[in-house]
Amino acid sequence: MTEVLIAGAGPTGLTLAIDLARRGVGVRIVEKAETFFEGSRGDGLQPRTLEVFEDLGVLDAVLAAGQAPVPMRIHLGGEVVGERMMAELVEPTPDVPYPNGFFLGQSRTEGILRDRLAEFGVQVELGTPLLGFEQDADGVTAELPGERVRVEYLVGADGGKSFVRKALGIAFEGTTDESVRMLLGDVQAEGLDRAYGHWFAKPEDPMSGIVLTPLPGVPHFQFGAPLGEEEVEASLDTLQSRLDELSGGGVRLHDLAWSTVWRPNIRLAGRFRDGRVFLAGDAAHVHPPTGGQGLNTGVQDAYNLGWKLADGSPELLDSYESERRGVAARVLKISTEILEKYKEGADDAHERGENTRQLDIGYRGGPLAPAATGRIRPGDRAPDAPLKDANGKSVRLFELLRGPRATVLVFGDGPAPEGARRILPAGSPLSDVDFEDVGGHAFAAYEAGNGRQVSIRPDGYIRGLTA
Repeated sequence: MTEVLIAGAGPTGLTLAIDLARRGVGVRIVEKAETFFEGSRGDGLQPRTLEVFEDLGVLDAVLAAGQAPVPMRIHLGGEVVGERMMAELVEPTPDVPYPNGFFLGQSRTEGILRDRLAEFGVQVELGTPLLGFEQDADGVTAELPGERVRVEYLVGADGGKSFVRKALGIAFEGTTDESVRMLLGDVQAEGLDRAYGHWFAKPEDPMSGIVLTPLPGVPHFQFGAPLGEEEVEASLDTLQSRLDELSGGGVRLHDLAWSTVWRPNIRLAGRFRDGRVFLAGDAAHVHPPTGGQGLNTGVQDAYNLGWKLADGSPELLDSYESERRGVAARVLKISTEILEKYKEGADDAHERGENTRQLDIGYRGGPLAPAATGRIRPGDRAPDAPLKDANGKSVRLFELLRGPRATVLVFGDGPAPEGARRILPAGSPLSDVDFEDVGGHAFAAYEAGNGRQVSIRPDGYIRGLTA
């Protein structure tokens, strides 16, 4: 039985389909395109998304296929004048196992997600547009080519031009800046060292240059080139002539695999839910690519929504919009501020900090987060920590949280509810269901005294804490 129909098979729709399928929820995912997207587009994966991917069982494949950030070489007037990193690489800590961003072309990320979804017996249905839908108190009737489908819920993960959002009449509030136009895409480049990204510009106007970044696993570079306000064809000749002008020649471009002309489109849906119909990803919010926030925010929309749809309780379903719309508004603000720095030629426009890693996103003050005091509170991301089991095997706390369920942690030897995971100080005798806190990191991360209980949601955020 199909319980949830997802329109749109990008990273958001695929993440949601995986999360539902692993919970045993009957799901179909339809895509109006006849073929899968081929191109890099959203290639930046933030640390919080890597944690989500670990829980979904795809992180190893993503890490094997992608690459860590590489230095950017700055070419001014045809000469290399320096190198810089968008963000300084940070060493992992016990509570943050993946502190740095990662790069993988979007189409390859989608392929990994599709493979994982197929393990649950679910395939993307290409060439299957959502033609219409009607909802009532008990469900949604959706019209697909040649059939009508009755489902409990419909999710529009169908992009910035979302059919679902438009059919619901939900406003897509924001602006499109016609003064900024970029040629984006993937191209091969002979004469460029793939150990680096490359920024080509004129000394008098360094912020208007062309950037080329190597893509892992394929021979292409992702490129971005400002076009100005004139009408320009998104072609290889256009890109080559712009690069020759800035570099003085020496780099031959070929095999343009994908390209588009992009304008800053900064919009937020007025609502993320209408009855039994939900919006997620670009259907709910579209971002400038600055800061690498769009794909990641969509994946985390899906991760927030999946367990709530599976549960179906009104309290959880009502919490989706209030939690995720606030996050989307914050992320739009961050990516827009970075875009403005680029437009103004700010020296720190390329720099990235904690606000783009998405590890500080949380739901304090939300409907599922009762008020509390202390450094760690309901609504916060649950930290990781190193543990050992009764056999002396090293275990990460994230491994205890993995899977489609909520988790209760009990610290020390206080009473524990059935199914809880007990964490004891180093040196304590362990039963088969206990875990030893290695180095005191778990107790410190959760500000735990003996007997503290911590309830953790299936999406890795704290729901409740006892004193």
